[in-house]
Amino acid sequence: MSSKSGILADRAIGALFGSGRLFSQAMLDADQIQPASLDLRLGAKAIRVRASFMPGRAHTVAEKLSRLTLHEIDLTQGAVLETGCVYIVPLMESLDLPADISASANPKSSTGRLDIFTRVMVDYAQEFDKVPAGYRGPLYLEISPRTFPIIVRRGSRLSQIRFRTGHAVLAEAELMDLHKAETLVASEMPNVSGGGIALSIDLKGSGSDGLIGYRGKHHTSVIDVDRKAAHDVLDFWEPLYSRGRDELILDPDEFYILVSNEAVHVPPLYAAEMTPYDPLVGEFRVHYAGFFDPGFGHVEAGGAGSKAVLEVRSHEVPFILEHGQVIGRLVYEHMQERPEGLYGSGLGSNYQAQGLKLSKHFRPA
Repeated sequence: MSSKSGILADRAIGALFGSGRLFSQAMLDADQIQPASLDLRLGAKAIRVRASFMPGRAHTVAEKLSRLTLHEIDLTQGAVLETGCVYIVPLMESLDLPADISASANPKSSTGRLDIFTRVMVDYAQEFDKVPAGYRGPLYLEISPRTFPIIVRRGSRLSQIRFRTGHAVLAEAELMDLHKAETLVASEMPNVSGGGIALSIDLKGSGSDGLIGYRGKHHTSVIDVDRKAAHDVLDFWEPLYSRGRDELILDPDEFYILVSNEAVHVPPLYAAEMTPYDPLVGEFRVHYAGFFDPGFGHVEAGGAGSKAVLEVRSHEVPFILEHGQVIGRLVYEHMQERPEGLYGSGLGSNYQAQGLKLSKHFRPA
């Protein structure tokens, strides 16, 4: 493996399988390796537990499950996971990482846009979604549907994992230089601080009707996470429109799909991640699904003008968002090498050149 710091690209991820550092219970799906990440697949069972938990440095996940399990659910033919419940699913992939490679995980974009809260766990972990360098063992996914009940099955892909060596995050001076050269966000005065570049919210709306976003409905039917364009938008979402004030009051415990004011660009030699929550910008959480692959918004990959779709939840109190308000930051990291495939470049990417867009599960209005 290269000693160069950076995110492993698709070629290197494939090499991890070839060298026995990555294992799977079945052949990989043709599109499972992405430009800078690997999609993770659900195993054959889901375990409903009393509550979310952390293994801690003294326990494996299996040891904790032995006293927290309520019942097991067979996923081989598909099963419904209910809102408000917590499930642990052993994943089909497992790891035997070299001492110089660590990993981090995040929900896939479609997972976040359905308000499915997911976190990867490993044995002896003290943090979710973090895999220490040299880890050897199984991977587990905690799943908690928040707004819609869902149907999943063995092989469903709700989360993704990135592998890295060393410290790959760009310092603020590097980030500003890259923005000047490549225009990372379409802003005349980029806000670079806290190790990232700011994104703001678009509440002026698009189209003749001034659509600004969607709010998730309650008590809906189920969504099959593996079926594209299978559901009617209005059965699950309430459209939200601009009323001339360019603001939106977030109600506590409601789920919103909104969009950034700026287009985002991730050049081929970089990967980006949205910070999930920044207490400095308000009492709300933005963007469960934080990975932006190399090529997102890149002109050569057909992505000019790609905006960031934002999954937003207020916390304990109502919160007023105003047009142009900073809602999160993008952190950029170096890739070890240019990926063989870029996001949107013949990879069946669902959200290249996007504006305000729901997940792939809904039929276009």
